[in-house]
Formats: sequence, C-alpha cells, structure tokens
Amino acid sequence: MVWVAFVLVHVVAIWLGFVDDGGASWDVGQLYRWWAGLTLTGEAFPGITEDWIYPPLAHLPILLVGVFSPLVDYTLGWGLLVTALDAAAFALLVGRGRSRGRILAAWFWLAAILALGGVGMFRLDAVTVPPAIAGSLWLVGRPWVGSALLAVATWIKVWPAALLAAAVIAVRRRLAIVGAAVAVSAIVVVAVVVAGGGAHLLAFVGDQTSRGLQIEAPVSSVYMLLAVAGVPGAAVVYDEDLITFQVTGPGADAVIAAMTPVLIVGMLAIAVTGAVKAWRGASFVALFPPLAASLVLGFVVLNKVGSPQYMTWLIAPVVVGLVLDRRRWWRPAVLAVVILALTQLIFPFWYDAILVLHPAAVWLLVVRNVLLVALFAWVVVRVARVRVRRPAPRLVTE
Repeated sequence: MVWVAFVLVHVVAIWLGFVDDGGASWDVGQLYRWWAGLTLTGEAFPGITEDWIYPPLAHLPILLVGVFSPLVDYTLGWGLLVTALDAAAFALLVGRGRSRGRILAAWFWLAAILALGGVGMFRLDAVTVPPAIAGSLWLVGRPWVGSALLAVATWIKVWPAALLAAAVIAVRRRLAIVGAAVAVSAIVVVAVVVAGGGAHLLAFVGDQTSRGLQIEAPVSSVYMLLAVAGVPGAAVVYDEDLITFQVTGPGADAVIAAMTPVLIVGMLAIAVTGAVKAWRGASFVALFPPLAASLVLGFVVLNKVGSPQYMTWLIAPVVVGLVLDRRRWWRPAVLAVVILALTQLIFPFWYDAILVLHPAAVWLLVVRNVLLVALFAWVVVRVARVRVRRPAPRLVTE
C-alpha cells in the first residue's frame, strides 16, 4: 500500500509542476536547462569558469538530466530523477515494513511531498532530501557512509551541513563522521581546483551574505505588513541580478546587516547547547532529532533569505524523529505538513497576489512564518530538555 501511495504521490507532484503555466518548475525548465546547455556545449561552466550561486556538486543532477534531455523533456526528466532518488531512500526507510516508526515516517514523507507540491519536486533541494534522509538513518550503524552522503548533499545545496553538524555533536564515533565529511570535501575541492575553478569555489557563500530581505523570509514579515499598511518606504522590489523579490522599508539596511550575525550566533548557541548535552551523556536517539531540526530550522527562521523550496529541509529531521520517537514527533510532523501545504498555496498559486500586496495573501505568508517560528521554538526547547546521564558540575564554595 505504501509503495502504491509513493507512485501516486510522485505522479501528482510532477503534474503539479506543470500546472499554472509551470510556475513551480520554472527554475528547472529555464535556469537548470540553460546551465546544463552552457556546460554541455562548452560555452561556460558555472562555478568553474565564473561565479555561481550553488556549490560545485549541484552540477551533477543538472548535467545528468541534460545528458538525457534529447530523449526526455528536461523538466520531466528532472521529476523522474527526483522520483528515482526518493525511491532509493524510501526503500531504505521502509525496510521490511515491520517498524511502526518507519512506516509512519514514510507516510509523513509522502504527505509532505504532496503538501508542498511542484516546488518541492522541481528544485535542487529535492535532490538533497533523499541522501539527507539516508545519511541520517545510517549515522549510527554506518557512520562513514552516512556522513559521506550528508557531505555530498551539502556540496549540492548547503543546508545538509546542519545535519552534519548535529551528527558531529550527537554521534559517538565522531572521527568517522568528520573523516568522511573531510574526505568528500577534499575530493570536491581538488576536482574544482584541477578544473581551474579554484577562484570560484566558494562564490556561493558570498552570494548569500550579500542578499537583501527576501519577501518569504520570516524576518521580512514585519516589512510585508508595513507595505500592506502603506507605510512610506515599505515596498516589494525586484532584484534583477538575483532574479528574486525583496522587501524594503524603514531601517531595512540595519536589519540586513544584523541578520547574518544573528544567524551565526543563533546557530552557535544551538550547537553549544547540543554539545553540552552530548558531553553530559545524552543519547543519540534523544539528542540528534531535535538538534538536527533546530539547526535546520535555524537556517530558515534566522535567515534573511527565504524561498518556498527551503521547506523541503524540514522533511529529513522530522522523518528521523518519527523513526526514533514517533510518540513525541507526530505532533510536530503534523505541523510541518500544514506549513508545507500553506507554502504551496503561497507559491505558486498566491504568489502574484503577494507581490501586489493583497492583504489576505500577505497574511497567509505571515501565518506560515509564525508557524515556522513556533516549530523552531518547539525543537529548541526539546534540545534544552533532552535528558542526560551526568548531572551538571557544581561550583564548590568554602
């Protein structure tokens, strides 16, 4: 039954990428197809001959689909590639179907795919979810393999670095986790340098830090409401270089400058809290799921950049949480599905209304962001409440 649902859900998700004039699959049909063409024809190699917005291994799925594009439409080919990758990780997750936690996690994953729709299928983020799930599930039994998968996913899209950081903290065999990640990273760096792209290797990092307030980011909600209220200076603007919509308003420059430090400090605070818990004897089962979810959600909630495909990041840590502790994680799993469903309404269906500041559409975005913050708060509290085996050291006074 679960495999029948898998096929149906992926058929619907691919179909949703083509409705509404293909809004949800625009990036794949236009940008990814264009990048693949540039590389395959030798005109340019983004990330090697010029700066690029993605890490180097993002070329792997983009070029793979491009190779087969003469036989299969590029956009459809992308959907089939994501489906194949999902199937491999889904088989690992379900196993023999004897674990209630794994079956519940599988149903959650399918519900999440359906809730997010086409944008969850037709973005680079979709390619990173299967290795993120598989890597997380293998962290204890096969830490070298698990870490390597997470490292590969990180060099495709940065967000799985949050799962790697959580693994380094929560897994006892830290040498294996760090060793595999370093090995994969070294191979990528050497390959890029040998290809002549050393100067562009980390261009994607600078691209993110230089951005303004994107309209979907939680921090931008205040400015979106100010723009709806007609406050002077508050408005939605289009960045032609980044091909994205941003919001501006009173004090926006100060907020833009502050958000990167806020993100760094927030992520460090979560990591330190997790490290203290691990040092005091917290188990992997208790610590990894909320710590991974906190770091992943921190990337979203504390970020000035926001896009609908970022919501796919929620899937992996929640899947792991359900596998390890389904009784505690089913409620945040339901909340995550609601967040994903609201995101699909936001993009592509209500996006034009948001851009023209229709009050109902903007409030839908604000509600989604409030729920994101609520989920973030829940997982951070879970990290703080993880039980430990050793009491905190006491200060001895005389």
